[in-house]
Amino acid sequence: MELTNDKLTDMFTRMVRIREFDERAGLLTEEAKVVGSVHLYVGEEASGVGVCSTLNDDDYITSTHRGHGHLLAKGGDMNKMFAELYAKATGYCHGKGGSMHMSDLDLGILGANGILGAGAPIAAGAGFACQYRGKGQVTVCFFGDGAASEGAIHEAMNLAATWKLPVIFVCENNLYGEFMSYNSQHAIDDVSDIAQGYGMPGVAIDGQDVLAVHEAASEAVARARRGEGPSFIETKTYRYYDHVGRDYGVVPRPPEEVAYWKSRDPIDIFRKTLIERDVLTDASADKIVQSVRDDVEAAIKFAEESPEPDVSALLEDVYTEVTA
Repeated sequence: MELTNDKLTDMFTRMVRIREFDERAGLLTEEAKVVGSVHLYVGEEASGVGVCSTLNDDDYITSTHRGHGHLLAKGGDMNKMFAELYAKATGYCHGKGGSMHMSDLDLGILGANGILGAGAPIAAGAGFACQYRGKGQVTVCFFGDGAASEGAIHEAMNLAATWKLPVIFVCENNLYGEFMSYNSQHAIDDVSDIAQGYGMPGVAIDGQDVLAVHEAASEAVARARRGEGPSFIETKTYRYYDHVGRDYGVVPRPPEEVAYWKSRDPIDIFRKTLIERDVLTDASADKIVQSVRDDVEAAIKFAEESPEPDVSALLEDVYTEVTA
């Protein structure tokens, strides 16, 4: 896929949207304005944007508990997202899903998921539908290094490989499964090595470099569209904050580790690249950041002024009802 200046600028803008959205979401949670908890994607923006920049609106993704970034990377509406965090009727799930259950079927977003690895079987099912329709659609399954140990991931990978489904498995290795470090839960250096056991190509890449992610995802997507089956991409990245919310210091991480990864901030890296390529200037990049911040504040205002869900809507969109 050709990366025009407009496309590159759009990718930068989406990365900034993810960063600004989640920074504010974290603060709003601490102010008790957000209902429930939030799992922030700050630091991982290049992964979601790099992958989703290769997709069409009718391609599918399945997401995780850390899913705000994926939704925004594929073009999600911040008004509906903040409204959902505020549990308002104008939210993506009409205020009944919260942070971990947002979806937008019109954008091919099959939903975030609070259950570790649970998006993988859904992705395999969506991949089968893509194959059956024969329209060249693909499905991306996002999951983390912690979920890589879940049986559902391996079952879905085996099925996708056996049936040559157009599914791209994207493991966002942010070095921590909740509070446990990667080396404490895996015996291999690269999660992508597990792809070999299922006969699919696997690659580990720099998850802080959005262009490297885009390149790897482009190859995997093209392969899937050709009917050659699934691929596995491991993006080596880092989340700046705790498992839930911002820095509460539940399990302190080595200061030198945090400093290293923040020195490789994905937005800073991409901004510098775009300026070097004369795609942006410092002034135009700053203008984008300010515009996004204005959009965030407008979206928060929209959420705060939106109506609460009516009690009569409690059982709408509920597919299973238990009765006495």
